[in-house]
Amino acid sequence: MKGKSILVVDDEKTILACLTKDLSCAGFLVTTAANGEEAIAHLNNCFFDLVITDLMMPGLDGFQVLKAAKQRSSKTAIIILTGYGAMESILDALRLGADDFLQKPCDTDELLFRISNCFMKQEMIWKIAFYETFIQVCSYCKKIRDDRLSGHGKGDWYNLEDYFRRTKDMRISHGCCPDCYAEQMKTLHSV
Repeated sequence: MKGKSILVVDDEKTILACLTKDLSCAGFLVTTAANGEEAIAHLNNCFFDLVITDLMMPGLDGFQVLKAAKQRSSKTAIIILTGYGAMESILDALRLGADDFLQKPCDTDELLFRISNCFMKQEMIWKIAFYETFIQVCSYCKKIRDDRLSGHGKGDWYNLEDYFRRTKDMRISHGCCPDCYAEQMKTLHSV
């Protein structure tokens, strides 16, 4: 987790200073914003692994920071801090894509635990996205599974020519690479 970038957004200077100190001591790269406007300016300039934002702030609030962060990268994790225990607001934030929430003031160990959970979830999402970029090819018949319309693991299987024609509108011309040509020549001369 060390070296991950975190944007901390809170209009209360004391909380902002305490969170910055605790997170920096834990090895995170911390950027701060005293309001939603500053937070969105930071989000426009760089990627953050995690945003920790107060929900209720004058001007642009935590909901707007949450929306802006998710628009820039759906992979950015978001933890909402709130001094108000309004469950409806917390549920709204979770529906908008927040990964977790804590009530202020929060215990440092609890915050670090929640951050760790967010990063584990984020890593799983990145791994899934990475593996979904692979094309499934049958080891035996070399057909390719096209999951684009059916969902991962549920697509139909196509031979190579059909797959490229369907997905890329490409035609395949058959030829022989130099290695296969040399191998075929060896086989022909040995007969």
